[in-house]
Amino acid sequence: MQLKFLGGAQEVGRSAILLKDDRNLLLDFGVKIDHETEYPTHIPNIDALVLSHAHLDHSGFSAALYNEQFIPTFGTPPTLRLSNLLLDDSLSIAKKNHVKPGFTKRQVKEFVNRYIPVDYHHVQRFGNFDIEFYDAGHICGSAVTLVERAHAKDYKRIVYTGDFKLEPQFLHNGAEVVKSDVLITESTYANREHPNRDDTVLQFVEKIQETLDNGGHALIPVFAVGRSQEILALLYKNGLMASTYLDGMAKDATQIVLNHPKYIANHDVLQKAVREVNWIGDRNDRREALNTPSIIVTTSGMMTGGPVLDYVTRLNKNSHIFLTGYQQEGTNGRMLIEQGSVIIDGQKKKIPQSVSFYDFSAHAGMSDLMEYVRKSSPQVVVCVHGDGESTQEFAEELKLEGIQAYAPKVGDSIKLGD
Repeated sequence: MQLKFLGGAQEVGRSAILLKDDRNLLLDFGVKIDHETEYPTHIPNIDALVLSHAHLDHSGFSAALYNEQFIPTFGTPPTLRLSNLLLDDSLSIAKKNHVKPGFTKRQVKEFVNRYIPVDYHHVQRFGNFDIEFYDAGHICGSAVTLVERAHAKDYKRIVYTGDFKLEPQFLHNGAEVVKSDVLITESTYANREHPNRDDTVLQFVEKIQETLDNGGHALIPVFAVGRSQEILALLYKNGLMASTYLDGMAKDATQIVLNHPKYIANHDVLQKAVREVNWIGDRNDRREALNTPSIIVTTSGMMTGGPVLDYVTRLNKNSHIFLTGYQQEGTNGRMLIEQGSVIIDGQKKKIPQSVSFYDFSAHAGMSDLMEYVRKSSPQVVVCVHGDGESTQEFAEELKLEGIQAYAPKVGDSIKLGD
């Protein structure tokens, strides 16, 4: 058996791991959105694709596989609908920006048609592989994948965590730990811990209330899939929905999540939040949202596009910008934190409003990553989906515990067994 890393190794983005055995399985096929979009090293010949979840860095290049290959994609039911939404949006953005997309609408349709939805804890037989999904606790439908090599003498259980979180979020229970022989784990925050979530929620709500009391607008850029739903539920629980507006692709994503109630916790709370939130449909609604103190939840989470760029230059002086997710280097969100500026229509604009970051990460922190490894009990650990420093440090720490560990780079291969 061999693992080949086409992306997502010593970097965050374009996750793509090829498992070569009797059949070739591809674990995720995403993009990396930085100064420009980066893709996996090449499009491999495979027998099937397995998607851990819908975020673009894991699913965003899936449709490109469907040019000359007509293979199945296995994933949970919500991952199909959410991936389809994001792939369609990628085509729309490419058209708007007059750039050639990495795939066509026909390929997206082929991806959807050949997708095989698999619920958690249901075994999907594929050749000599038994594929089973477990809740990863990251976003709606996110999965820890077990690939069991039915006839292998060693390294029978390959577990790929994708993105996961052990600590519960409001809309998600913690990830399920799966026993493994080989564990391929994300390492995004392998070198640091997340702050206490209850304290973060309290500080977040207090700052929003302060902003409203001062007559300002609380602008909350969010990832359409995952973060927008979590923030809506938190705002509802804290009695803030009367002032809250929802804009951008977050609207469609939230409806998809509501249609899959068994894949989230506290479905009833999110449903009530959606009933009470003010829906933005057009520019007139956006003007209305800025007429009085308000909370605006809108895409995109890194401020790379979407309605947030329409709002950010029209906020009054008492407004505040609340960043709630990872800000990739080279994005407007990172630039706003570091320089107080963003780029809109090719022009750098100074943003005078104050900005703060609240860590609502849906990824495991350092101690949770180590806990998952210990409970999974692997012989081999492969550290991916983190920068070079964090993945290498994590691998070295695991070696001190007597575990065979790797921190591969893009293009590397690891051979396991005879």
